This record gives sequence, structure tokens and C-alpha cells, in this order.
Amino acid sequence: MKQKSHSGAKKRVKKTGKGTFVVQKSSKNHLLVNKSKRQKKLFNKGKIAEKPQQKILAKLIA
Repeated sequence: MKQKSHSGAKKRVKKTGKGTFVVQKSSKNHLLVNKSKRQKKLFNKGKIAEKPQQKILAKLIA
């Protein structure tokens, strides 16, 4: 039987052209008054997932 791709992972992870995965950074949901403008701006950028996570994400999305 064919494996279904993980719908939660599809919403949170993007695959780049090189095949690596970009995930969103945490800490952008609440208590934003206490964080600096620069800090909040840096949260908008995605971060490349670590090597062990890459394998797991590839299984979930593929």
C-alpha cells in the first residue's frame, strides 16, 4: 500500500530547489511586545532543517 504524505508537514515545510527543507523559526506567535524589531524580522526568514531532520522530512513529504 502506498504511503500517504503527512498533511501537517506539508503545511509547515517547503522543499528548496536543491532538495533541502526549509522550516519556520519558532517564537513568532505571542509575547511579541517583549521582542525587538530586529528579532521579529529575523523570525520571518526560514531556517534550513538539520541533517537528521532532512531524512525524516523527506519520508513525511515524499
